[in-house]
Parts: sequence; structure tokens; C-alpha cells
Amino acid sequence: MHVNLGLPWWGAIATCTVLARCLVFPLIVKGQREAAKIHNHLPEIQKFSARIREAKLTGNHTEFYRASSEMTFYQKKHDIKLFRPLILPLTQAPIFISFFIALREMANLPVPSLQTGGLWWFQDLTLSDPIYVLPLVVTATMWAVLELGAETGMQSSDIQWMRNFIRLMPLAVLPITVHFPTAVFMYWLSSNMFSLGQVACLRIPAVRTVLKIPQRVVHDPDKLPPREGFIKSFRQGWKNAEMAHQLQERERRMQNHLELAARGPLRQTFAHNPLLPHGKNGPPNAPSSSSSSKAKSKQPWRDTLG
Repeated sequence: MHVNLGLPWWGAIATCTVLARCLVFPLIVKGQREAAKIHNHLPEIQKFSARIREAKLTGNHTEFYRASSEMTFYQKKHDIKLFRPLILPLTQAPIFISFFIALREMANLPVPSLQTGGLWWFQDLTLSDPIYVLPLVVTATMWAVLELGAETGMQSSDIQWMRNFIRLMPLAVLPITVHFPTAVFMYWLSSNMFSLGQVACLRIPAVRTVLKIPQRVVHDPDKLPPREGFIKSFRQGWKNAEMAHQLQERERRMQNHLELAARGPLRQTFAHNPLLPHGKNGPPNAPSSSSSSKAKSKQPWRDTLG
């Protein structure tokens, strides 16, 4: 586009980004459908998950397998795949990586026309932003994209741990990307702006109807489990992990005990040999001169049990 159409590099990068995003838009729509379907069945899914978690902690294997099978049947009945909304947008990863590597290598060469292909304060697209405006804007737009669920359709409020992770990820990425060439930021910013426009468009009821995306049901908060803070949920998860470890350790010891009992010699579990009449531990005139014969007469069941 830069050579044939005469577009400046910043315009060519933005145009190619929009065209590439339009090609994967059908996958985004499919991910939105799956995310809406999961959200509408969220109370039932969380009930099954709570039953499975409780059965696992208490060591109730019967209830664990029953709840797991019921949840599997429920998901098949309604065609629900919990990780499908996350997997479909990942198909964009090869496109992002290709753009990133290509633009970075072109800036590192550098391609001479890139040095005058920018605009405003970043005329040279081979250099990093001298006033760090582009990194900050890209970080802010990336946070908005993740917070709104523009790619997956799953809002961060749906899952507590995902909300905390999403809010920290852009800040963690900023120190790593702050010195990238501005050509990379032009692609990144164009992609983020397309995502924000996409989520705004997909929230229009008429557009969702045309694309066959189910409307998100507003659930009664009383039917949903209470939300916990990050610290409280972390402590509860740690406690649950300890309880699960203790149950596994107890089951392992019981299994070892049963294996030893099955393979090892029989152990004495009685004070009197049940095969002999009470009070008769041996013949009446048995010799008692040696210590071995005394021990044998005191424990006559050794003759029968070995």
C-alpha cells in the first residue's frame, strides 16, 4: 500500500491492521455468541462447580462423580464449551506476531522510508516515542479492551480472578514495551481502537440480532454466589488446597495399609486362638523344659496361622 497506493507508512500500517481485523471478525462474532451463552447459564454452571468443589474437599467421591457427570450432560445439552470463547480469539495471535516481528525488523534495519513515514511528534517510525505518549495511550486502550471483553465477549466482572489479572496485565507489560519502535505502536494502537469500536458496535441490539448473538440475561444477584475479595479468595483457595492435600495423604496411607495387609503375613488380632477350646492352649502333658516349647505353648495359634 505504501508503494502502490502512495500511503504514508503510518496510514499503510493502520489500513493493513483494519483489513486484517476484518478478516478475523467472524471468529470474534462466534466467540461473542459462546460468551453470551455461557453468561446466560452462569448460575447453573456455578452451582455445579460448587457441588464439585465441596465434594472434592469432603472426599465424597460418589457426589463428585455425580455432579461432574450432571455438569457434563448440562453442557452437552446446551452446547456449552467453557473455554471456547477464549480459544477462538487466540487465532489472532499469528497475525499479531507477524505484524510485530515484521515492523520491528523493518525498524531495526532500518527501512529508509520509515524514518519519514510518521506524523506529529513521531516522524521517525524506527525510533521509540521520545515523550512516551504512545506507550501510555496503548496501555490505556489495551486495559479498556480487556476490561470490556472486546475480544472474548466475557466481561471481567464474570470471573473474579480474571478481573484482577486483567487490571494488572497492562501495567506489567508497559515497562517491557515502552522502548518499542513507534511503527509497532502504530499497529498496536490501530488494533486496540478497532477493538473498542467493535465492542461498541456489538452492544447495539439490532447488530446483535443480525449477527445472531444472544442477549445477555441480567441475573438475580441472590442466585449467584457472593463475590469475594482477592485476598479472601486467595486465602480460601489456599485453605482448600491444604484440605485436599490432607485428604489425598489420608487416602494414600489407607491404600498402602490395604496393600500391606493383602501381601504381608497375617497379624495377631486376638488374645486366644479361636480354633481351640477356651482354656486349652496345648496338650495336658506337654513338655515345658525348653524356652521355645514354652513360647509355643503360650501362642498355639502359630501352628495354624503360621
